[in-house]
Amino acid sequence: MSRDRLLEAARRTIAHAKTETVPLAETIGKVPAGNYLDHDRWLDEVHSLFHRFPLVLGFSCEFVERYSYRSTEVIGIPVLVTRAADDELRAFVNTCSHRGSQVVPAGRGTSRRFTCPYHAWSYDNFGQLVGILDHDEFGQLEMSCHGLTELPVLEYAGLVFVGLDHKGTHDLERYLCGYGEMLEHLGLAGCYFAGQQVVDGPNWKIAYDGYLDFYHLPILHRESFGVDLCNKAIYDAWGPHQRVSAPDSSMLGLDQSPESQWSIGALTSGIWTIFPHVAIASFHVNGPNGAGGGRMYMVSQLFPGDTPDTSTTTQTFLTTFEPTEEVLPFIEAQQRFLLRVVRDEDYANGFLLQRGLKSGAKDFVMFGRNEAGGQRFHDWVDRLVHTESESEVLELIDKATYEPQR
Repeated sequence: MSRDRLLEAARRTIAHAKTETVPLAETIGKVPAGNYLDHDRWLDEVHSLFHRFPLVLGFSCEFVERYSYRSTEVIGIPVLVTRAADDELRAFVNTCSHRGSQVVPAGRGTSRRFTCPYHAWSYDNFGQLVGILDHDEFGQLEMSCHGLTELPVLEYAGLVFVGLDHKGTHDLERYLCGYGEMLEHLGLAGCYFAGQQVVDGPNWKIAYDGYLDFYHLPILHRESFGVDLCNKAIYDAWGPHQRVSAPDSSMLGLDQSPESQWSIGALTSGIWTIFPHVAIASFHVNGPNGAGGGRMYMVSQLFPGDTPDTSTTTQTFLTTFEPTEEVLPFIEAQQRFLLRVVRDEDYANGFLLQRGLKSGAKDFVMFGRNEAGGQRFHDWVDRLVHTESESEVLELIDKATYEPQR
């Protein structure tokens, strides 16, 4: 059924490409400028979105080996993800039950046991407390009740989702609104880890707006890659998650062959966003003399910074081909290029936009009828900020259905 949906979307996009049209929203959307600036609003967004929704904190290809782990900090919360002895992924708050010290330093590795650097209390990959220094002298303690605090985790379509609320639902798949089976077509589960880099950016919503926006491509990116790109976009939605595709000449090329020959790469073109913080884009990378290489994904994981004015984006690169020594220089060159594009064009412009909003000259920003994706994104943010409990959020999510834009 999901491939049928891709075919249906391709037929629609081809039809728009032929007529040089694009589906439009009903009206122009307006977002108060204060929504990007207000500190209390920003705190509400962090709590209502990033502490409720499952976040993409890793990839299956990072946890191929049993006992592999990754330790990171997400919005002030230390998180440990590890592949346990039963081959299942588990996630924990990376905080010792003794005094709260961080057990595992930031980074990746492989380990059967994690030992706190403060007093050497140790934990296994199931999060169980398995060792207390000078146990007899410490006093009576039921070790089974003092393991690491477990977090909800979901491994799906090659992505590792973690919920930061340890008291929240463990049924993280509900938050995907059926989008997960579409993401499976990207083939991320079979990809190789090819690199990672970090970009500092403006307010997280200013940064995220750009991933949903094709309108700016031939303008802002005219000197780098976008001068000939289509600036029209079609948005398909699964609740708050959206796929952005372009009715461009590449889609017209599909119409020259039978549907049975349409490649999965062509059918999954565009940007795939995962609310509230991920955008997945794909590129072709050539090997030496144009041989080898293949498809490379850039998965942008966007997180609010320490203030409303800042954000951090982790760009993770996955390849459908093994990143051998011969092709690695070409992968790295593409990564450097994408870093410059995002940092020096997208986010540099975002900082200017932020400065303009702070002047108070404008009461709101606009999203045109041709920018339905941005309108939908801000509608969901606003709705969820004003939804108090997780049960109410899940009720909204459960009612969400697939919405193709025609």
